[in-house]
Amino acid sequence: MDSTVTTGTEGSVWGGGNRPLGASYGKMMMWFFIVSDALTFSGFLASYGFSRFKFIETWPIADEVFTHVPFFHGNFPMYYVAFMTFILIMSSVTMVLAVDAGHRMMKNRVIIYMFLTIIGGAIFVGSQAWEWATFIRGDYGAVETRGGRILQFVKADTGERAALADFAATLPETRERQESRNGIWFESEGSLPTYSVEEVAEGLRANPNILIRTEQLNEDGHKTVLNREQTLEKIKDARLVVEGANLIRNEYGSRLFADFFFFITGFHGFHVFSGVVINIIIFFNVILGTYERRGHYEMVEKVGLYWHFVDLVWVFVFTFFYLV
Repeated sequence: MDSTVTTGTEGSVWGGGNRPLGASYGKMMMWFFIVSDALTFSGFLASYGFSRFKFIETWPIADEVFTHVPFFHGNFPMYYVAFMTFILIMSSVTMVLAVDAGHRMMKNRVIIYMFLTIIGGAIFVGSQAWEWATFIRGDYGAVETRGGRILQFVKADTGERAALADFAATLPETRERQESRNGIWFESEGSLPTYSVEEVAEGLRANPNILIRTEQLNEDGHKTVLNREQTLEKIKDARLVVEGANLIRNEYGSRLFADFFFFITGFHGFHVFSGVVINIIIFFNVILGTYERRGHYEMVEKVGLYWHFVDLVWVFVFTFFYLV
């Protein structure tokens, strides 16, 4: 019996040669890059998810961390992050319009939409830099215990966060910044915090309206607030004043949160910044008529694939860090 097996036909989708699936070499390589980069981001976000749920009882609450809006003072949870997300998504829309205009060989429209895409990306990168600066600087302050736990402060009458500046006492100077002109050098000591532990403890004892809030979540999903007696006892365990967040300490809670925040949002921000630079190069090539002479705007389409990928990744980063 003849058992011939057909492995391909003239009408198959995969025709082989230099343009498999009808895609150019450059477009195929862009897809390969996107898939590999997607796996990288997936690994980072999976690591964040495992760490988050392992330490869920002490993890910072995003609504209490990202409450800042430029030029406004007050508590605006997630407003500015939502604005950043909207800007990035709209830049993806303008990129779609640029690609569509390129298919129609409409040079002027490609220029307009590419310009809008660049502006959107630049606003996002600038906003992320501002958010980083705010996160690093902090605005309330906290103390760290000998066990490495963060103790925050709240007002007993309103339950709102209390900044160290609201109650810390001013004691006679017990700390001295040594200077090189005095012949004393330090290699391991960083900048001193605004207040010492003694000043915070003294101000806490003098102000009965201030209570300590721990990292631990209660049954209602809020951070546990100690009563006055527990507060006065707990402050004795404080050993260090923490202002802002970095890779070592985090006034908002678990230091792992700050580590993941800086790494993942920084990695994504680098992608957006790179995309803005590439878009600028493509933008000037469009103005110079490079793609008009080639007879196609495929380069705009390829950079558009990258830009859409960056936008899609941010949706997952936004969900993991800010919403979940």
